[in-house]
Amino acid sequence: MVTLRWHLSFWLLGLGAGISPLQAEQFISLAEAQKLCFTNATRFEEMSFRLTREEMRAVESHAKVKVRKPMVKAWRAWEDTNLVGIVWFDQVVGKHELIDYVVAINWAGEVQQVEIIAYRENYGGQVRRRDWLNQFKGKTASAPVSVGADIHNITGATLSCRHITEGIKRVLAIFQQVRGRVVDAAPSGLQKHP
Repeated sequence: MVTLRWHLSFWLLGLGAGISPLQAEQFISLAEAQKLCFTNATRFEEMSFRLTREEMRAVESHAKVKVRKPMVKAWRAWEDTNLVGIVWFDQVVGKHELIDYVVAINWAGEVQQVEIIAYRENYGGQVRRRDWLNQFKGKTASAPVSVGADIHNITGATLSCRHITEGIKRVLAIFQQVRGRVVDAAPSGLQKHP
């Protein structure tokens, strides 16, 4: 009887149906990631907007990566009245599950930092290692960014490495396309610092 209950419980949890019982492993909160990306920021101003079809086509053409969602979610990072950068939230599929991460971009259009917020795969979590993520620092929309050439691969996390790299290329291309909307839309009289 105990064995039957255990098997029934196992099946009801989805394990018997081949569904992974894993929940997202939340490494840090979005607010913590923002502060790690721009340590001097005194506040973060949320902004979201929809990419136009033309912008999506331009991003896909430039980055050679599909735009999954036209909605963009980002936060302007402010140090008092100085606009210091943007923190972009994005998601990519690792092998089967979504990976939540942020990319901090300064006004020169360079990656300042990447932080993995949540990782849902059974393996491949090494992509959150600082030495791997630091490879993206300084990358721009025009810089070569590809696994195996500019970004080293991690054995056991090949798809996660590739998809995060492609996601960062997409984020950089989006920033390049909408920079005027994001940066120049800041209230007048405020300073923008690279």
